[in-house]
Amino acid sequence: MTTTASPHALPSYLQADHLGPWGTYLQQVDRVTPYLGPLARWVETLKRPKRCLIVDVPILLDNGTIAHFEGYRVQHNTSRGPGKGGVRFHQDVTLSEVMALSAWMSVKNAAVNVPYGGAKGGVRVNPKTLSLGELERVTRRYTSEIGIIIGPSKDIPAPDVNTNEQIMAWMMDTYSMNVGETATGVVTGKPLALGGSLGRRDATGRGVYTVGVEAAHQIGLKIAGARVAVQGFGNVGSVSARLFAEAGARIVAVQDHAGTIYREAGLDLAALAEHVRLTGSVTGFASAEPLASAAFWQVPCDILIPAALEGQITAANAGLITARMVIEGANGPTTPEADDILQERGVLVVPDVIANAGGVTVSYFEWVQDFSSFFWSEDEINARLVRIMKEAFAVIWQVAQDNRVSLRTATFIVACKRILHAREMRGLYP
Repeated sequence: MTTTASPHALPSYLQADHLGPWGTYLQQVDRVTPYLGPLARWVETLKRPKRCLIVDVPILLDNGTIAHFEGYRVQHNTSRGPGKGGVRFHQDVTLSEVMALSAWMSVKNAAVNVPYGGAKGGVRVNPKTLSLGELERVTRRYTSEIGIIIGPSKDIPAPDVNTNEQIMAWMMDTYSMNVGETATGVVTGKPLALGGSLGRRDATGRGVYTVGVEAAHQIGLKIAGARVAVQGFGNVGSVSARLFAEAGARIVAVQDHAGTIYREAGLDLAALAEHVRLTGSVTGFASAEPLASAAFWQVPCDILIPAALEGQITAANAGLITARMVIEGANGPTTPEADDILQERGVLVVPDVIANAGGVTVSYFEWVQDFSSFFWSEDEINARLVRIMKEAFAVIWQVAQDNRVSLRTATFIVACKRILHAREMRGLYP
């Protein structure tokens, strides 16, 4: 007797049980499916990336030897517009991670209603082991390899973990040389001199702060005097911490890749930023006491901002968190099991797919400015960003109340309906 596979069965490499971050994303889609109504017939669209490209990235090292690195670019969905999402250089990058991040970009872009699909890229490399010249060669070779699927109207990369304005400049130049014309719109997060946008550097942190304030208002939490703990003191964590501090909050704890520091009276963020610039870590900051890494999750606080990597809040530590609200600055920092624990304990989780969408929103502004060759002031950009984030959060909050679901599920309801409505209206070709 022979058996026939279900036409809806996922290939083994897409299934949830062994796929890390991608498995987490699939669980999130399953949770939202009952709320999609007639559009649920299209839900398999969300479970299958449109395109996954794996590339070899060989470069000549400074010592004369050849090194090979593995690179990825995944386009999850382009029903609503070109793919959009960052590129990370990290020694632990995997296909599962990049697939999940691309899918979360689809959700994030739809949640704030910018006309993009979701994409993501990465190279499995520790950039801290490379010289500047080697880093440039990795960037340019990777860009050349994925050049067949990126472009200003196809897929627009941006900075992410361990990538920055300089790497975006190299990517833009490499792509431009290969197509024979200057194509500033192929990436966002570029230097201002190459078509970058004012306000981009602070955008993600500003978005975290903006939706955090809106959420705090809904639960009666006053920002002035609130205690805030931040995991990650890079671009997102440091900016959101600064904005909360400027609003009167106390940043009582910060954790990064090397250590954890605590000061009940509140940290001097300007002094801490200078210390990190000089030493590369918060470790050893004289005006605070060190803590064991595991103790970070038990720090007494009102607001917790995980702004590092995915998978940080798990079933093992979710029960220890004292905060009234978690604002996800990082992508995918909370596992589904931890989500359930936090919800049962009455902790409000403002999910990544809305909380950290400020970066891609200003990336959209940059892309629009590049196409028109007309640039806005920083005040205009910040005002537009705040307006979009507030409006998006208001819609999501109302959906959460109407359906009695978490903010994460509500965000997925709003975003997935927008994605699948576009898919349905476009139909299938051929």
